[in-house]
Amino acid sequence: MLSREDNELLCRVGPGTPMGALLRQYWIPTLLSSELPEPDGAPVRVRILGEDLIGFRATSGRVGLIQNHCPHRGTSLFFGRNEAEGLRCVYHGWKFDCEGFCVDMPSEPPESTFKSKVRATAYPCVERNDVVWAYLGPRPTPPPLPDLEPNMLARGQYAIQKVFRECNWFQGLEGDIDTSHLGFLHLGAVQPESTTPGTFDYYNVADRAPKYDVVDTEFGTSYGAYRPAEADTYYWRIAHFLFPFFTMIPTGILGVQVLVRAWVPIDDEHVMFWSIGVPRSREGRAGTGGASTLALGGRPVAAAGARVGDVEFLPDTTDWTGRFRLTQNKDNDYLIDRAAQRTQSFTGIAGIHQQDQAVTESMGPIVDRTQEHLASSDAMVIRTRRRVITAARALRDGGVVPPGVDRPEVYRHRSGGVVLPRGAGWLDATKDLRRAFA
Repeated sequence: MLSREDNELLCRVGPGTPMGALLRQYWIPTLLSSELPEPDGAPVRVRILGEDLIGFRATSGRVGLIQNHCPHRGTSLFFGRNEAEGLRCVYHGWKFDCEGFCVDMPSEPPESTFKSKVRATAYPCVERNDVVWAYLGPRPTPPPLPDLEPNMLARGQYAIQKVFRECNWFQGLEGDIDTSHLGFLHLGAVQPESTTPGTFDYYNVADRAPKYDVVDTEFGTSYGAYRPAEADTYYWRIAHFLFPFFTMIPTGILGVQVLVRAWVPIDDEHVMFWSIGVPRSREGRAGTGGASTLALGGRPVAAAGARVGDVEFLPDTTDWTGRFRLTQNKDNDYLIDRAAQRTQSFTGIAGIHQQDQAVTESMGPIVDRTQEHLASSDAMVIRTRRRVITAARALRDGGVVPPGVDRPEVYRHRSGGVVLPRGAGWLDATKDLRRAFA
């Protein structure tokens, strides 16, 4: 369990908080390029790390991310006119460019120089492979983008998915670094005799209590979770946490799977889940458990009933938390089917992502970790919490730059499953398989 003080430090991400300061050291995936489909198109509301911002695509195609309230008298710039390389407030016509400079102030006399004294908060944005990255940190020159393999592939080779979740960011992230829940939440109704011997499926359900080896890394933390395979081998699931909120889960074959996920805090009580990776059809055969359900091109924006794999979405709305919401959600108990739970499903909830969402949202908006009773299966969760909390304190107390900020190459990793001889050390034996851009 955590102390109340540590839980508060871990969960609070707004301006002025230690964790908020740590997260702002990094580039943050903020929008899909398709959410701003055309120059001079409609602005969108964006809440990120507890800040209310407005995103827009200027005439040149550049993306701007600017404070919600006009610096004049506080009108929301969501209602602004996106025109001629800037966003114009409809109240008095003040216009701001992508850097936040006031470039026109038509309500003031022509000889006035007041516009040169007014600037809105605006954050740098860059686009790479259909993702708009924003930098909310203090540096005049931002650090480099992380070398995340699926975000650096050629167009058409990757897929992107976003899903809104109503809980604190770290609750969602902890599900990704907890491999033991696979055998229950997702595969609890699957019996060994219904699988093919010698497959990852079989190993996962034949022994539902893996043992763990957890290590600190230059990018965050990693685990190797192992269980018996054949008489002389172990089946290993190898996965990573990468600062500040990225995960690489072990659902595919190590050395083949190309996948990264992100748990981007919207505010203290909401998180946007991102998944960027190579679709399974392009990877070839893969292991099971927590499949990414990625489809090429991601999800159409504002499409009622749009599906990506087994995930279906509500129509988008224009409010702060109105996009990428599941049709199965806490308001309808995730459409749990109790009859199916008794006869054919461990949970009665259809869909891997929906199962994950149900259990993490059911903890409440911010789980009280002072009440936990952690076990050996929580080794990766414990190590990762401590790593993140320690980094946030080091930045707060000593100005220590957190891991990976200035070293994009440390993100060049892969995760997945592999069968190794029982006497093999997993770190040495998988060194080349875990390397991205091999």
